[in-house]
Amino acid sequence: MAQAQPQAQQHYTPEHMPDLVVVGAGLFGLTVAQQAAERAGAHVLVIDVRDHIGGNAYSYMDEETGAEIHRYGAHLFHTSNRRVWDYVNRFTSFTGYVHRVYATHDGEVYPLPINLGTINQFFHAHYTPAEAKALVEEQAGELAGTDPQNLNDKGVQLIGRPLYEAFIKNYTGKQWQTDPSQLPADIIKRLPVRFNYDNRYFKDTWEGLPTDGYTAWMERMAADPRIEVRLGVDFFDSSQPWNKAALVGKVPVVYTGPVDRYFDYELGDLKWRTVDFKEVRYDEGDHFGCPVMNYSDADVPYTRAIEFKNFNPERADRQNPDRTVVWQEYSRFAERGDEPYYPVNTEADRKLYAAYEAKAAAEPQVVFGGRLGTYKYYDMHQVIDTALTAYDERVAPMLAR
Repeated sequence: MAQAQPQAQQHYTPEHMPDLVVVGAGLFGLTVAQQAAERAGAHVLVIDVRDHIGGNAYSYMDEETGAEIHRYGAHLFHTSNRRVWDYVNRFTSFTGYVHRVYATHDGEVYPLPINLGTINQFFHAHYTPAEAKALVEEQAGELAGTDPQNLNDKGVQLIGRPLYEAFIKNYTGKQWQTDPSQLPADIIKRLPVRFNYDNRYFKDTWEGLPTDGYTAWMERMAADPRIEVRLGVDFFDSSQPWNKAALVGKVPVVYTGPVDRYFDYELGDLKWRTVDFKEVRYDEGDHFGCPVMNYSDADVPYTRAIEFKNFNPERADRQNPDRTVVWQEYSRFAERGDEPYYPVNTEADRKLYAAYEAKAAAEPQVVFGGRLGTYKYYDMHQVIDTALTAYDERVAPMLAR
């Protein structure tokens, strides 16, 4: 594993410009910066308005409990992409963590995703896989064999009404702050149901958490002396030198912020969902016995709760055995100034993004990337994969010129 090296960094000034400016020190931006420095020998300036690197994958240690807190919600690394797996292992090793989720419904805890264990527990039965599959098809009722266009009917068609209403309907309503009958079906077209007892949440080839934490991983990506990272720098603040007007057209730029913000919302606002967190601390070593507990019922206002200590059982000897910290997660529509998490992605949003995408393509020497820059929800491995591709196809040719 690569170790962070002391940085004899360049200190770029408007008179001594870097070869590349990256706006945003998240996974996309850091991947492009690392590739540009290593493969092209480029001098790279990375700026971020936040006070930390790592974007939404940033984490920090909670002194009281010894838990690694994921500031922007649970981040679990998993991939079946060999190129991505080989790349990330240059900067961190991974624990053997396997993600499993549980859900509380009507005072009882069930394993998710819905699998044969969930089905047999829910119906107090001992169905075989074939019997469970036949039951689900029967419980789809009049929606069996149809292709519903709203989420509510699609959920019933996929897993039958009892399971859908117990585990999906109210959770989804809280998550989207919208009645599921008003949501498009494609949100859950891949709703997993397993007719065996496999309750692994992800099915990827590789899975785990960074051994030394997310922030240490990101710091190693930025450790090349040709990379300078400046935090607390707002790309849209014209009072400081590293602003949009001073950079675009004069130096290659990789932009990973909101695409509508880049154009000052001139075509309208793209819609996002955001999440808020409420912290609860307990005088006990382990509150849930698992890292993530979903709450499927409408009378619990939050969607899930995260107990961070349980992501890292290998650190038990460094954790407080008498205290634990839990974050309850609440979902709502984002407003300007909120942290955007998930694109709402209605037909109107897709049309609006297409218009912004056309404008972005015309920007001189600017590459838009990441979730915010492309209005897509990506897992971490997908962000890295698209960043590696963007470097090869877009950034490297600009640097060569």
